[in-house]
This record gives sequence, C-alpha cells and structure tokens, in this order.
Amino acid sequence: MSLGIDARVQPISSPSEVAAVFADAIPVLDCPLMSIPQPGKPLAANAEAVVASIRQAVSLVQSGEASALVTNPIHKASLYESGFNHPGHTEFLAELGQVTGPPVMMLACDQLRTVPVTVHLSLREAIGSLTTESILTQSKIAATALRREFGIAKPRLAIAGLNPHAGENGTMGDEEEAIILPAIAALCEDGIDATGPHPSDALFSPHNRNTFDVAICMYHDQALIPVKALDFDGGVNVTLGLPFVRTSPDHGTAFDIAGSGQASEASLVNAIRMATNMAAMRAANENAA
Repeated sequence: MSLGIDARVQPISSPSEVAAVFADAIPVLDCPLMSIPQPGKPLAANAEAVVASIRQAVSLVQSGEASALVTNPIHKASLYESGFNHPGHTEFLAELGQVTGPPVMMLACDQLRTVPVTVHLSLREAIGSLTTESILTQSKIAATALRREFGIAKPRLAIAGLNPHAGENGTMGDEEEAIILPAIAALCEDGIDATGPHPSDALFSPHNRNTFDVAICMYHDQALIPVKALDFDGGVNVTLGLPFVRTSPDHGTAFDIAGSGQASEASLVNAIRMATNMAAMRAANENAA
C-alpha cells in the first residue's frame, strides 16, 4: 500500500459482514470514486462520491444497521464546486435526519465540553444575532443530550458572558443583562441547573471546570479555543439534536500534511470511542423508558 502499512482491505456489501471479515482485513463499504485521489490534493470530481457516502452512512444508522455515525473532515470548497448547497456537514446531516430545529455543535475532550450558541459567523454577525431564545434552545438541547447520551442525570450548565468581566454590571456592554440573564432565568424555571453569566477569562480554569458539565458559549472561538488548548489532538466534535449519534474529529482535512506521516489519529480514535459510548447510553435509556 502507498502508506507502507501491511493491512488488507476487504470490500463488503453490508455492515452485517463486518464480524466475519474484521479479524483478517479492514471491511469497507465501497463507494467508487471518479478520480484516483492523491494525498493533499482535493478533487471536485470525487465530490459526488463524498456526498453519496454521507447519505449511505445516515441511511445505515437510520435503519439500525449501524449504531452511530462518525464522519471524517470534508473539503467544503470541492463540494461547493459540485453544487453542494449546505454550509457544511452538520447542516446536511440535519436535513437527512429531517431535523426541524437547529443542530447543536458540542466540542468535547476529557477535561471539558463546550457548546457555541453562534457558530460560523463573523464576530460582528455573531453578536448581532445572539438572542435569549437561541441561548435557551441550544442549552435545552445540550441538557437533554447530556442526560440521554452521556448518562448525566442532572446536567450543570455554565452560561458564559459575552463581554469582558461578563459586562461588569452593564459598564462593558448590556448583552448579559438584556439577553443572557433572561435565558438563565428561564432555564432555571424549567428545572435546568444553569448558572452565570460567567466571565469567560476565568470560566475554563481547572477549578471552575469541575463545577459544570458543559459551558454554553456565545460565539465560535469562545467555545473552541479552550478545548483545543486543553487537547488539540484529542478533541471531538459532537452534533446534538439529531435522531442519531454523530461525532467527528475536531480538525479539518489538513491537506498541507497529508501523506507526510505528521497527522495524528487521536481525534478520530476519540470520536469513535465517544460515539460508541453515546450510542450505548442512548440505547440503554431508550430500553429503560
């Protein structure tokens, strides 16, 4: 093989064949490519095969033939060239899963879980689009997932502030008082253990991380920086609010180091492990219901 790894690949037609093959080979559901891929070089010609593989994977988890979905990074620019009209992977999965509400991104490592309320927006747009309702919606989905898929009976949510010092009583911005505090009050009224708004410069310290199960953050980098600082190689991207379990490595395609032997498999391995545990917990909860 081109990677110099002594591993035989065995095409299969159904996940039911995996057990009989796995001891001697890597079982693969074949999805033919239009062009032979080369490390580090995205090919728009193979975009249809990428989309088809995602559709097939979702179909397998929806039918119960697979327990969970673990996706690898996709190169969005190549997909856009072929007519892919979704902002990214998550939105496509939400459509395939017929989800009416917004899918929720959670970043997780052993030390921390975070959820960004706003995701792929400029900072100016993120601040302008932040609402009490969006914080409520994301927080409730996160709380439900922590109970159902992580086995946390009473999830503790730490709600981050937006401004320095969480607004300093309105002297450094009024979003905490006008938008975030009403969301926290509503969550508490619904029986969810939500605290804040917490100054984000102190929220992720070792002492504070022990006081909550997930941090609800107001924008993308506020959520991703602490997870990547704690465990850049091992972080996992989890999509909450789907009718099936989905995890993914917390990194991109890394074409610049493809084929060089520098890439780490840690995030993918952790994504597989987390998906396995989440699927088992969800199944146990459904059976107990």
